[in-house]
Amino acid sequence: MYCFSPHVSASTSTSLWGKKLHFQGRPCTWQLLPGAVVPALKELSVCVLFRRSHATTWTAFVYKAPKGRNIELGLGGTSLDLSVWLFGEVFPIKTQLKLKEWYSVCLTWSGQAQTLRVYINGSIQLEAAVNPILPKQLAQNGTLTLGISHYVDGNGEVKREGGKDLLGEIGLFRMWSREWSTEEMGRHSCADGDVLRWDLQQWKYDCSPEPDISLHCATPAMWLIILLLNTCNDQRYITYKRQFDFPLYDVSMMCFQESRALSNSSCTKCFSCEVHVDVDPAASVEVVQVNIAALLSSTFSYDFLNVSADPNSISILPLVGADKFFRVNLTLNMTGSSAKPAEVIEKWVKEKLEVNGTMVLNLIITENVGKWVCKLDIETDTTSWADPDMTNCHPLVTISDLGNITVTTGNAAEVVHMIDELVDDQLGDTDKLSSSELDIVVEKLNQVVDISIIKPALGANIVSIVADILLSKTDVTPVANIVLNLTDRMGHNMKFQGESASLTAPSLALSMINVDQSEFSGLTFGVFSISSNLIPKIFVNQSFISGPLPETNATISLPSTLNEFFPKGNKTRVQFQFYGTDDLFQFYLFMAQLLTFQQDPLTTNATHSSLTLISSIVSASINDSFVNNLKDPVVVTLRHQKLKQPDDKVQCMFWDFQNNGGQGGWNSRGCETLNISSCQTSCRCNHLTHFAVLLDVSRAPISEVDSQILTLISYLGCGISSIFLGITLLTYLAFEKLRQDYPSKILINLSFALLGMSMLFLLDSWLSSFSNYGLCIATAATLHYFLLASFTWMGLEAVHMYLALVKVFNIYVPSYILKFCAMGWGIPLVIVSLVLAIDKDAYGSIVSEAASVALKSPDPFCWLQNDIFFYVTVVAFVVLILLCNLSVFIVVLIQIRKMQANKPSVNSRSYLNDLRAVASLTVLLGLTWTLAFFSFGPAKVVLMYLFSIFNTLQGFFIFLFHCLMKENVRKQWRIHLCCGCFRLSDYSDWSHSGTVGGRCKKNNLVNSDSVASDNTYTNRKVSDSSTGSRPNHH
Repeated sequence: MYCFSPHVSASTSTSLWGKKLHFQGRPCTWQLLPGAVVPALKELSVCVLFRRSHATTWTAFVYKAPKGRNIELGLGGTSLDLSVWLFGEVFPIKTQLKLKEWYSVCLTWSGQAQTLRVYINGSIQLEAAVNPILPKQLAQNGTLTLGISHYVDGNGEVKREGGKDLLGEIGLFRMWSREWSTEEMGRHSCADGDVLRWDLQQWKYDCSPEPDISLHCATPAMWLIILLLNTCNDQRYITYKRQFDFPLYDVSMMCFQESRALSNSSCTKCFSCEVHVDVDPAASVEVVQVNIAALLSSTFSYDFLNVSADPNSISILPLVGADKFFRVNLTLNMTGSSAKPAEVIEKWVKEKLEVNGTMVLNLIITENVGKWVCKLDIETDTTSWADPDMTNCHPLVTISDLGNITVTTGNAAEVVHMIDELVDDQLGDTDKLSSSELDIVVEKLNQVVDISIIKPALGANIVSIVADILLSKTDVTPVANIVLNLTDRMGHNMKFQGESASLTAPSLALSMINVDQSEFSGLTFGVFSISSNLIPKIFVNQSFISGPLPETNATISLPSTLNEFFPKGNKTRVQFQFYGTDDLFQFYLFMAQLLTFQQDPLTTNATHSSLTLISSIVSASINDSFVNNLKDPVVVTLRHQKLKQPDDKVQCMFWDFQNNGGQGGWNSRGCETLNISSCQTSCRCNHLTHFAVLLDVSRAPISEVDSQILTLISYLGCGISSIFLGITLLTYLAFEKLRQDYPSKILINLSFALLGMSMLFLLDSWLSSFSNYGLCIATAATLHYFLLASFTWMGLEAVHMYLALVKVFNIYVPSYILKFCAMGWGIPLVIVSLVLAIDKDAYGSIVSEAASVALKSPDPFCWLQNDIFFYVTVVAFVVLILLCNLSVFIVVLIQIRKMQANKPSVNSRSYLNDLRAVASLTVLLGLTWTLAFFSFGPAKVVLMYLFSIFNTLQGFFIFLFHCLMKENVRKQWRIHLCCGCFRLSDYSDWSHSGTVGGRCKKNNLVNSDSVASDNTYTNRKVSDSSTGSRPNHH
């Protein structure tokens, strides 16, 4: 009995290679099959080959999210331009595509790099930054159409949108799950997609494809035929490698055999066979597909065993790997019995693929092989491959063997290539190089740089090796200065055509520029890098720019006076370097550094043990020159890796190779620090070397633990306040007798504003997680509105108290509450509307340090990101309100004191009532917010805790003083909510509650019972002091 492993089945007849889709104006719909899966891609590449026959508005393809209206990904245009859609945004390209000519348009995008690139016939036409607020991944399992735009109706059916149909033809469409680089773009024209293939099996259509002999892919290729098979009775553990030679195809076969038992299967042996077929001379994809399918389709019998490949299961897909090759997947059927099934497989391959008298050569048998375990699940009758077991495999060459290799000018490139592969293998197995392995690699790379002629291709390999080591867990501190010197010498000695050359690898970038001394007017180098794991992007400007280049992490500008240090000659090499990781710039030998600091206090203003690097590192150097004491300084601007807090001290420093006895260390001599913002720092230095920004962590005002506790207090406080503000609002709105006076109506509005602010604060992080640009702006503007409304109503509360307690007589204010509402809700609306009208992008998902302090959240969320708008519309507004409220608070306290002086007697209870009145006023007027302006110095942490507790619980305190501790509120609760002996009659003594109705006072008084209860003379006077008004309630 034999058990076999079926692979993905696909008939060769379903291939669309060599065929085209013809769109002639009649209804023709090609859409992705519902069963074809498009995953949530975080990066992608899409290529479409098409040509237009008429000058109309056209659509090449459209992809939409499930139930989405906006175009997630698409390509279209007019006669004069081309448009790319990404997450609903349109990126236009001014280019004219000629009629009746084939064009290959490719789009690449990565959610991490947030960059969209568009290629036409292999040449890049657009490289645009994508708005960071947009999604970081493509919506999965959406709808896709070719040649037309579409929408999805209520029944889930894809319907054609007219007016934008392509009049022409489409010859290829493929999608990959990775972002192709510019270099890779030219190497995958014959590769099928790994997400969407050019195959009928993935498409639903109502018009058939047409063959076109002009559409072919004829680049040299390697074909890979994978035969997957389990066998149960072969007891030998062998590996075959055979070479086949014949006019059209060059074939080699290798079988790997596994001896251990398989889980979920009775099989004890399993092996897989790979057949590599070189196509020489080159043949088109569709031709080789047909030939290989025909060779493998017939049945073969030998030794009571029948072997046949199911014709409908043969799938021949062009892929991309180290070289271009094709993979042929098929289901191999074996029936009967045989003592030597491996020999039957050999004979089957020979019969099917050996034609024209070809002979089998180079038979190799070995036991130490890698093992791929084929797992058979008996219940589902499906198989799958486990990860390869390479325990029996031993590399032929190791890093240690590099020491026996002599580097020459002839073999330098081969040595570097060997080092690259060995380092990749070693880091793949152990994540780091040992110290001895690191020494050997660095030694050989130094020999290559010293002996050979360095060209850009060789330099790129060296940079790649260095970047791989830096991103691993290898300790590079012992060889840091050697590596820095290595890259510097390589850049200065490199031979390249043109005036400049650049080399990039993850976390590392080099740029070499040849300049003319007589024409030198300055030079600016900038780098944009999102992550140390991504390749940085380089910007060069042939002039001096004092400020940072847009969207860069590091910028260094060289002044024109630098030409005084140029060596005599026609050309001088200027080299820039960027390091996104600090592995080469660690602090060595702390004790030695401390001794250095004691002996030379000018080297730094703090001990190195209290400094930490908060930026990337950028450097500049001139060939064969030592630059020092420049007349005009070098300007370096570095973006912080984390926001600088107001009390943080940052300092510009350079890497001094002579420090610590040649070990290297940071030095600040000759550099001036200029803080630009919390996000970046500008430095001015009178020399050239490696520059960075360091933070003095000994001055950090708040620890990480305190920051987390404050955040927790903020969210808990806002949640508690939201609950009790809701109870307060329900109480005053449900019981009419409680809202008959002006203070109660003002309190209702204030509570509503505070509730809106608390709820928005709690929901902000969740809403910002959707990464929707419009939603984030709406959230930030609404939060801004409720914050301003809360302080406006606090200010109006102070105005009312002033009118009630100070301007008691001869004051008449018509439509009193209506005017208060107009100001309380209108002023914030005007301010927010002005901000949106002037610059709606002032709202965003990045929080400035001041906003972070004010809103008590260290995490990014939707809020004002423009500092000018923040300080003008928030800080200045809040300060003005608090100053007015503080003034009223003092006046009210004086008024209460005067009232107490007229009392016949004062007892301890009156003092408690006065204390309660002061606390109530403090909460209503928002005076606890003033703690934010005193949070500095030694008491900063304590004041920050008090600030977070009192302000997030402001809603709870309003409930406490104006619901729970007010007698008339408690009476209403007992009348309407209690039962039995706790219930009060509706005719209980309400007149003593201090609430003024129309029948109690002839002149509708502007009173203030919000200060205290009315059990004492003082508090009754505070509650009933009023200004006359007409008897109208609002």
